[in-house]
Amino acid sequence: MTATPGSNAAAFGVRWLGHASALITDRGTVVLTDPVLTDRVAHLRRRRGPSPIGPHVRNPDAVLLSHLHADHTHLPSLRLLDPDVPIVAPWRAIDGLPALRQFADRLVLLRPGDETRIGKVTVRAVPARHDGRRWRRGPEFAPAIGYVVDGDRRTYFAGDTDLYPDLADHVGPVDLALLPVGGWGPTLGNGHLDPSRAAVVARLVEAGLAVPIHYGTLWPIGLDAVRPRLFFGPGAEFVHHAERAGVVAVELHPGGELGEPGAAGPRV
Repeated sequence: MTATPGSNAAAFGVRWLGHASALITDRGTVVLTDPVLTDRVAHLRRRRGPSPIGPHVRNPDAVLLSHLHADHTHLPSLRLLDPDVPIVAPWRAIDGLPALRQFADRLVLLRPGDETRIGKVTVRAVPARHDGRRWRRGPEFAPAIGYVVDGDRRTYFAGDTDLYPDLADHVGPVDLALLPVGGWGPTLGNGHLDPSRAAVVARLVEAGLAVPIHYGTLWPIGLDAVRPRLFFGPGAEFVHHAERAGVVAVELHPGGELGEPGAAGPRV
């Protein structure tokens, strides 16, 4: 079964919109992660997959922002959402990005370990190892975080992160892990997971099913021929490493959906 967001209170499903943007539906509650809803982000363009459109994308029950980088907190995309959609973000996000004041009346700010209730699911913030600053200089007011969405299933959205001590203790066993496995250019800097390290994370959090994200969508204009393996390859590489680690994994294409994870039952 492939779940349609909001169509069934008991349904579970995930639709990957590309990069770090995903619609997670659980108990009829829809959350949208790190929305990039346009075909361009600064010098990056959407190279694969359709532009996300439709009422379920623009009117989720809440948005989850993992950190302040422009390809995760994309202000033009946030402005495309219905004006009453709550936006969950790292603590002190406005200090790190004053432009977020335009959404101040609907921001829900979380520190790692904090929880908030959205519809029929609970969202918990967890630590991430990643430079969460909007710009490369200045203090890090709002460190990057990830999220665990807990309903009929337990879903880990890692945002951007690298391995860090006690990651498994902070996240806990999950039914589904959405894990970053690449980037948006021909190099991958510190604070990111590559396919092999992402497979380690999938094993550590005992993921019933793992899905690679944060690759194969955005790419610098004019660099299509530069290291194309880093654009197309990370998803399949992750699936290979995950299966070797004993984790069931599936690669989606941008716009692709999955329903009930057959290998993952609800955890209590």
